[in-house]
Amino acid sequence: MNRIKKSNTLRSLILAAGFVLLLTGCGSAKESTADGLPKEVKIGIIRVPNDKAVAMSEGYFEQYFEDKGIETKFLFFDSGVAANQAFSSGSIDFAEMGYTNSVVALSTGIPVEMIWIHEILGSNEALVAQKDSGIKTVEDLVGKKVATPFSSTSHYSLLKATQDAGIEEDVQFLDMQTSDIVAAWERGDIDAAYTWEPTLSELKKDGTVIIDSKELADKGYMTANIDLVHKDFAEKYPELVSDYTRALDEAVRFYNEDPEAAAKAAAKQLDITVEEAAMQMQASKWLTSEEQVSAPYLGTNKTPGEFSQVFLDTAKFLEEQNSIGEVPDKEAIDAFIETKYIEDTLTEQE
Repeated sequence: MNRIKKSNTLRSLILAAGFVLLLTGCGSAKESTADGLPKEVKIGIIRVPNDKAVAMSEGYFEQYFEDKGIETKFLFFDSGVAANQAFSSGSIDFAEMGYTNSVVALSTGIPVEMIWIHEILGSNEALVAQKDSGIKTVEDLVGKKVATPFSSTSHYSLLKATQDAGIEEDVQFLDMQTSDIVAAWERGDIDAAYTWEPTLSELKKDGTVIIDSKELADKGYMTANIDLVHKDFAEKYPELVSDYTRALDEAVRFYNEDPEAAAKAAAKQLDITVEEAAMQMQASKWLTSEEQVSAPYLGTNKTPGEFSQVFLDTAKFLEEQNSIGEVPDKEAIDAFIETKYIEDTLTEQE
């Protein structure tokens, strides 16, 4: 197999490590309120118009946290790599990321649990080729330079697409963060890239979409953005983790009831147009709390859902790519996907 070229891996790790040191330098010890709750909750975010963006814009987190005297602090991460670094240092409580990075978190022993699926990815992640590259199909990637953030959902989808086409060994894969992808694209240093919004829209302006994550999901390669919580936080404040899922559930229901208003909320939060937000939101599937713990997705602690097998299959794939050193067993995966916080909110509603 062709070894994948990691052109910017060292740079990315240095930047991620520097960011973690910055966070750690701010102090990881938590002060408590009079009720014994943390004075601050640190939440990692990515620039995606999903339920978290809506929850932030509509003040749902404040509804559950700030009313208890807890400040919510939001920290942007360009990818799950940096978020995992922050979790490792104990300097963040929650973070969203592509689920492939949660596979990395489990396999490397980072003390976190998976608690939520933000969205099932569709056409909001895609492979885009330069118009003058001669690339019209996945098979045309032979001998081409293709960029993607390694260990991401886009990386997984790209490798699955090239594997299915039987050309994986004949493509030069480059590890780049999303901002680097745009710069390399504009310089003409790469022929194609598999990435997500908002970077995707930048490339689509003068590029051609070859395949997207919805098409790959239809072939059985489902990808998703998910949320993790640090175990120390979850053990100390399980009720706050449940409140966190309540805020996200409210955002999903708001979107289901009024997509236009939800798109306006997400657009305001991310400083993008309402049309851009609506387009990206329509390209993915959002899940209510009831759907989260249904059989096709997370299931329950007693009866794990189908996502557990998706997680295991992805872990095996990443191990083959040398992205992780060891594949977690099914028992470890089922323990990692912790649904009690959502289940507790649903029990209280009965």
